[in-house]
Formats: sequence, structure tokens, C-alpha cells
Amino acid sequence: MPSVHSSPCYPMENPALLSLLRPASKEKRSKSSGGFFRMFKLFPLLTSGCKMVALLGRPRRPQIGDSATTGTIFGYRKGRVSLAIQDDPHCVPMFIIELPLLTSLLHKEMASDVIRIALESETKTHKKKVMEEFVWAVYCNGRKIGYSIRRKQMSEEELHVMQLLRGVSMGAGVLPSQSEKDSADGELTYMRARFERVVGSKDSEALYMINPDGAGGPELSIFFVRVH
Repeated sequence: MPSVHSSPCYPMENPALLSLLRPASKEKRSKSSGGFFRMFKLFPLLTSGCKMVALLGRPRRPQIGDSATTGTIFGYRKGRVSLAIQDDPHCVPMFIIELPLLTSLLHKEMASDVIRIALESETKTHKKKVMEEFVWAVYCNGRKIGYSIRRKQMSEEELHVMQLLRGVSMGAGVLPSQSEKDSADGELTYMRARFERVVGSKDSEALYMINPDGAGGPELSIFFVRVH
């Protein structure tokens, strides 16, 4: 598990995070990834973490079910990455945000076995669900990388990506660009997977990527935490 480089840790007694803790797996990691991971390792994919997320255990690997959530990470090779979360590939995203992370930095994070994104909101209200918050501090494998604001509406580029991937449940690749931006910022890449969604409390949710082939490979988790 990668070390936390710069950010202080959450206190272990934080109830929002305790509700998301999972026991660490003792199984030995395979040196070679499964087919799905071999495919998306060829592309610059998103990796992440949080203040205390480095302490969270490895999630179990459930079979894909009807309740699984779809997560898509996409962006130009020379630009920033965006994250979209949907109930299924045919739905409008319930959550979409451009992360303050350059795609070029994602290759470095892919060398880690544990890949984590954490979004932290400091809003003091309980009137919204945690994923309905707008302003987020973003952490990438333990390092704070900046702030982002959740979009109320998709941009034309984001809508273009969602339309192209309507029939895709999981995979990774390069998409045709909608504009001439492709030549300036490199290829438009994506990674889509199914995630197990876990609600820890009213102030915390987590998404654990489901690896359907059961093979070893990077573990991608996304955390949403509201702190007070």
C-alpha cells in the first residue's frame, strides 16, 4: 500500500470514515494483471487517495450485480481528467466533475497497487446527500491536488463522451474527439468500470471498482466524505 506523502491523516475515530473501513486482504498480489487491467493500463487512467484513505482496507471482489454503479474516467492526454458516475451507462450522470489532475500524471499513479481518489466537502449542512455537494477538495493517493466544483450540467464535450459510451459497460480506449482539440491536447482517452457503492453514513460514501475476472491488478476506490 502506498504511503501518504504530504497530507495529515484523518483521526481514526472519525465516524464518517470508520463506517467505510474494510479489513485488509492478506492474499498475495499477482505480478501480472488480468485481461481487463492489461487493457486499461495502456491508457493514462485516474488514480487517487485521501488523508486517511491510505488506511482503508482492500475491498472484497463481489460479482457484478444490477445495483452496481458505473464510473467513467476520461480526458485528453495533455489535459485534465474528468469523473462521471451513473446508475447505468444509459442514464444521465448523477455526479460529474473535472478533477485538478493532469492526465500525464496518471501513468505514475498506475504503478501503485492501490489507486484512490478522495473528495472531501467541508459544507456544514445536512440538507443534501453527500454526493450532492458542489465544492470538493481532491486527494490523489494521499496528496491534496486542489479543488473542484461539481457540474450542474454537462459540457458539450462531456455529453459527447457519455453518448459515445452509452453501450459500454466496462473497458478502456481512445474516443473520437468532437473538435480540433484532439490534435492540440492529444487523444481523448477513457476508462469505464462497474463499482460497488457503499454508504457508510449520511456523510460518507465509497465506490469500489469491481474486477469481474478476479485477477490481480490495481484497486481503484473513490471516496466522498463530508467533514465538519
